[in-house]
Amino acid sequence: MARGRIRARFLRSSFYTFGCYRPRAAEDETPHDFHGPGYSRVVYCNQPRLHVEKPVRYSSNYISTTKYNIVTFLPKAIFEQFRRVANLYFLLAAVLSLTPISPFSAVSMIAPLVFVVGLSMAKEALEDWRRFIQDMKVNLRKTLVHKKGGVFTVKPWMKLRVGDVVKVEKDKFFPADLLLLSSCYEDGICYVETMNLDGETNLKVKRALETTLLLDHDLSFREFSATLKCEDPNPNLYSFVGNFEYGRQIYPLDPSQILLRDSKLRNTAYIYGVVIFTGHDSKVMQNATKSPSKRSRIEKQMDKIIYFLFSLLIFISFLSSLGFIGKTKYDLPKWWYLRVPDKAGLYDTGMPLISGFYHLITALILYGYLIPISLYVSIEVVKVLQALFINHDIHMYDEEHETTAQARTSNLNEELGQVDTILSDKTGTLTCNQMDFLKCSIAGTPYGVRSSDVELAAAKQMAMEGNQPSQVSSPYSWQKSEVGCGVSEIELESVVASKDVGEHKRAIKGFSFEDARLMNGNWFTDPNADMILLFFRILAICHTAIPEQNEETGTFSYEAESPDEGAFLVAAREFGFEFCRRTQSSIYVRERFPFFQEPTMREYKVLNLLDFTSKRKRMSVIVRNEDHKIFVLCKGADSIIFDRLAKNGKKYLEETTRHLTDYGEAGLRTLALAYKEIDEAKYTAWNDEFMKAKTSIGGDREETLERLADIMERDFFLVGATAVEDKLQDGVPQCIDKLAQAGLKIWVLTGDKMETAINIGFSCSLLRHGMRQICITITDYDGIAQDPKKAAKVQILNQITNATQMIKLEKNPHAAFALIIDGKTLAHALENDMRHQFLDLAVGCASVICCRVSPKQKALVTRLVKEGTGKTTLAIGDGANDVGMIQEADIGVGISGCEGMQAVMASDFAIAQFRLLERLLVVHGHWCYKRIAQMICYFFYKNIAFGLTIFYFETFAGFSGQSIYVDWYMLLFNVVLTSLPVISLGVFEQDVDSEVCLQFPALYQQGPKNLFFDWPRIIGWILNGFYTSLVVFFLNIIIFYDQAFRADGQTADMAAVGTAMFTCIIWAVNCQIALTMSHFTWIQHILIWGSIGFWYIFLLGYSKSTYSLSVGAFQILTEILGPAPIFWLTTLVVTVACNLPYLTHISFQRSFNPLDHHIIQEIKYYKRDVVDRRMWRNERSKARERTNIGFTARVDAKIRQLRGRLNGKSSFSSSGTVRR
Repeated sequence: MARGRIRARFLRSSFYTFGCYRPRAAEDETPHDFHGPGYSRVVYCNQPRLHVEKPVRYSSNYISTTKYNIVTFLPKAIFEQFRRVANLYFLLAAVLSLTPISPFSAVSMIAPLVFVVGLSMAKEALEDWRRFIQDMKVNLRKTLVHKKGGVFTVKPWMKLRVGDVVKVEKDKFFPADLLLLSSCYEDGICYVETMNLDGETNLKVKRALETTLLLDHDLSFREFSATLKCEDPNPNLYSFVGNFEYGRQIYPLDPSQILLRDSKLRNTAYIYGVVIFTGHDSKVMQNATKSPSKRSRIEKQMDKIIYFLFSLLIFISFLSSLGFIGKTKYDLPKWWYLRVPDKAGLYDTGMPLISGFYHLITALILYGYLIPISLYVSIEVVKVLQALFINHDIHMYDEEHETTAQARTSNLNEELGQVDTILSDKTGTLTCNQMDFLKCSIAGTPYGVRSSDVELAAAKQMAMEGNQPSQVSSPYSWQKSEVGCGVSEIELESVVASKDVGEHKRAIKGFSFEDARLMNGNWFTDPNADMILLFFRILAICHTAIPEQNEETGTFSYEAESPDEGAFLVAAREFGFEFCRRTQSSIYVRERFPFFQEPTMREYKVLNLLDFTSKRKRMSVIVRNEDHKIFVLCKGADSIIFDRLAKNGKKYLEETTRHLTDYGEAGLRTLALAYKEIDEAKYTAWNDEFMKAKTSIGGDREETLERLADIMERDFFLVGATAVEDKLQDGVPQCIDKLAQAGLKIWVLTGDKMETAINIGFSCSLLRHGMRQICITITDYDGIAQDPKKAAKVQILNQITNATQMIKLEKNPHAAFALIIDGKTLAHALENDMRHQFLDLAVGCASVICCRVSPKQKALVTRLVKEGTGKTTLAIGDGANDVGMIQEADIGVGISGCEGMQAVMASDFAIAQFRLLERLLVVHGHWCYKRIAQMICYFFYKNIAFGLTIFYFETFAGFSGQSIYVDWYMLLFNVVLTSLPVISLGVFEQDVDSEVCLQFPALYQQGPKNLFFDWPRIIGWILNGFYTSLVVFFLNIIIFYDQAFRADGQTADMAAVGTAMFTCIIWAVNCQIALTMSHFTWIQHILIWGSIGFWYIFLLGYSKSTYSLSVGAFQILTEILGPAPIFWLTTLVVTVACNLPYLTHISFQRSFNPLDHHIIQEIKYYKRDVVDRRMWRNERSKARERTNIGFTARVDAKIRQLRGRLNGKSSFSSSGTVRR
């Protein structure tokens, strides 16, 4: 702590010009004048007890994202269960089973309902318990809180109260919304990372009020007391209004003093703050909406099928009632032996309509087996087991964070297999915010022999195509293999050589550069040694970083505002120019120059620093060296620097421009470096104006500073350029490539500036050179047009219309378009009168990048894609700023590897890194979709096959409401005898294994195209069930009707026919599910054949019970059916007849119209993938969707470009696309 304290004793605010500096006079401003609704909050600092009693009782810091609690679970969970129409129907049937109207006993109706609803409620409780555990991980985080007498003790976050004074240390999250009182720095500056809130990685500077700066140690809070009046809790992250009353003075507050919950303290040893908003009152929680109720498309379509079956149920019940009315009116009077009317009045020949109404209710209960009561609970069980497989998938375990995948809700498993569009955050999701210095250009000479991933991939692919190797294990296997001959013919010697250079050298984080000409002081003899020296010094001096020395190793690490700066400083250190100290006014660099001498410590006086902003796109530092010469050192975007070069400063412009183009094509991020020397008098005159503007309070302060900076940043001399490789998270380009091959569209929604987003787009292959970029931007019409908003909308609409027309008229098959739009423009594009045109343009582009978007805009874009396309969307992010889109999308995925848990707690699925999304979708999503689709189709098939036989029998029994089956048979049918095999189908079925899923990504398109749950397939299964019911009923009736089937000449009674018919049903539907499966395990064999065996075991035991006497089924297996050969023969004939059409259908389909997985199954079965690898590769190349994004598309474009060079063509891609 002491070391950090000493390190920080200079005024950090003097480093900056635009971003953080606020003149001291600002604290003399008049306090905010506010009153009335919305501004009623009063905080008594250091007196938290005053806020737990009325009238100022504020919420605790405890947060909860669960759906239930102990009190509400039972009523809410029961309500959720009976919102389902089918469950409501079975509840009514269970109640009616207690009356004489019911054709079944009460037990047979109530027991299945209790079992189904109870199991579903248990599953809901389990999932909500997991949410509770996640919440408690956050609530139990620790922080230091002032107790009394200047003593700070550790408390969990959930125990914090409004008014508490807390001490937050470096790299810790803020536990609540705080007012910054002081920091380890004398002027109260602290650095905050808001990545969890707005997705930006650059650090924000916060500044305490001058009046509280002396509260900078624990004991200073012994007598501290103050009052704060401010706005009420609201979701606005970027505004705050309040007054701070301290020492009989009132000071106005603004957002620069507010530290928001879930942002992190960086580059600052500690801060003190007072709690303003806690728990759900905090701004980040105010932005969090309640988790919406999400249902998969399959479940919604399943509801339509259930409505159809309900309609069928009502229809046949109505027909049955009409038949019963006719029988009651005309035939029942003749049947005197039935003793009508009965005591209950259900059968009265004098009131046939009343009797018909009673029979309608009876029929609705009797034919209720058309509706599968166990469907919902079986799906619940299957989804929970599928979620367990996802959670325990070893291939989705991240060792770095020791985190497994989490299916936080299992309701959407099958939706993972139907995703059409992925909307992704950038920072922390695609990137890990690490840059590697890879190449540079100095004085028109390129340095750096290592190649980027894109260059390596293109070279390896061309070499592989030239050699046609016999075995390729994966599309990326050539990244680890040696390159074959012939590569030199296409001028890729440097690409090939660079792979082995320094292969065994120690890895240096942030530095992947290799070139002997610059290393170990070899550059000292270079003809351009002066320019190289200047290049290294710019890297070491032009920045805002802070060095920190490791006491054990003596080496320095750097805390920089951006990862680029960190990479530049590491590079400078490796080149022999180590930045090792910063004071209030100087930077110290240990220079190994000349290289053969001992390092020399050189001091550079920092006169001014013109910091980087997204508008300026550059930063400069004005320094005085030890020779008292003044230099302006500048780095920035090449387009900005090149426009600011002096006429005689463009000596290396042409060569540098060419190198920058090459670096861009290799997917690297580039900056240009320049300098100029100015004399003392000119600088003094400029600085006087600059300091005057810097300390002014007027409204034109920023414009004046910008104008003066522009004056200084002119007439530069170009030195060179840098090229850094943006370190994406492991496997991101490969994952995006695989998802693109699977036919998914990927949008990036980020709060970062456009240049950063574009560079990331190139790094992860969402963008590539040769792809036409459509940038939709607006001009600032303020002060120009009478109606600036209308003028902006007209401009945007014209751009969208022109771009849409350009895409439609494009004839080149290889042409690819990328849409890039910023948040300000997007706000207009999302309005009702323009949103559909914008969506049409976006859908026509290969990739879409939205920059500078707010959390709300992320959610609005997600909603537009979801509702506008009508297809499944998936949103993935890692921060609190992503919660809106995660909740808005059909599926929300949170990155759990990061420390912030807001995205995870709002998500449906959580993974540690973006690369794991590939397996989550392509493997688990594909499997879950097919399993659930086949499972539901089979459920309806078996229940139709079973339920209609009851209807057929009633027509034979005079519409009497008599069931041919014993109650216990019907109870076991859905709950035991057919439920376990269908659960095994939903859990273990695989059309292909996981490795093949990844090798053949186009298989995934079976889900978005809904090939296994479209209406033709559903109707086919319904007709199959109808056919099975006819065969089972009529074959049994024909065989057993009016003829002896036992040795003593007895005919079959209702119990015998019903048992034989039920046996045929059990055999038919279980053999059907066996034919449906493509993948068998011992568990499936046990459950399928065990279900059939259990039927006979049950029948044997049941027929010996006293209950069987009352239904005429005593010893029905051992004495009645078992000894009769016709019973066994009928079972065989009916089973074969029922399954023959399906067997014929699948045989015909596999022979003449096979699906993709049919072909793969046949190849794997005959081991053709081992025998003929070339054929296997060809099949794999076919099994990918044509795409213009991803690593493969980028490599293909690079290959076309290299082939064009070989043929003596221009450097433009042979596809004819233009460069960015």
